[in-house]
Amino acid sequence: MKLTARNTLKGKVTQVVPGTVNSEVTLEIAPGIEIVGIVSKASAERLALAEGKEAYAVVKASNVMFAVE
Repeated sequence: MKLTARNTLKGKVTQVVPGTVNSEVTLEIAPGIEIVGIVSKASAERLALAEGKEAYAVVKASNVMFAVE
């Protein structure tokens, strides 16, 4: 797999919550650290995303913002 995105996080799918149109996918990228994303239901099915499967979260953004109280 070759990508132009610089932020590729490998992990294990811990949960897939299918909806009518989209699915919410939770990926554990380190013990106790999860990233959650929304993908189309069709994409989740095409990738066969399921609990226990290894997958990558690929983040491509032109901006990253930080905030503090």
